[in-house]
Amino acid sequence: MIDGVRVQPLRRIADERGSVMHMLKAHDPWFSGFGEIYFSTVNPGVVKGWHLHQRMVLNYAVPHGSIKLVLYDDRDGSRTRGEVQELFVGDLNYVLVQVPALVWNGFKGLGMGPSVVANCASLPHDAAEITRIDAHRNDIPYDWSRRDG
Repeated sequence: MIDGVRVQPLRRIADERGSVMHMLKAHDPWFSGFGEIYFSTVNPGVVKGWHLHQRMVLNYAVPHGSIKLVLYDDRDGSRTRGEVQELFVGDLNYVLVQVPALVWNGFKGLGMGPSVVANCASLPHDAAEITRIDAHRNDIPYDWSRRDG
């Protein structure tokens, strides 16, 4: 795992009426502050990435659908510099993934329909603190292609 990344199982409480899906509470030990929460949709096969934040901590959960979330550590001085971490998050693995500042991240939609990605960010959106690069043409050692085995 990349240093500073946290993967936390989340509760899903279901009955005949539907379900409640927990994400993040202010008293959780990993809570790092509240800036904003937003939801992003991603269609199957589409890649949204790469980007990193200078100061913002991301808290991703996927309450509907499934994604492949990929992280890359390019931080100077990090003990995991150069490592790639791939996680499958969503219907079959409902977890919170906390991504520290300065870790590249992106995700690809899986399945048959759109997936919903929730992000409870530690800071409000600030375009000046985000860096984006092309999902496929970059120096990150990752190929978004499907790998059959």
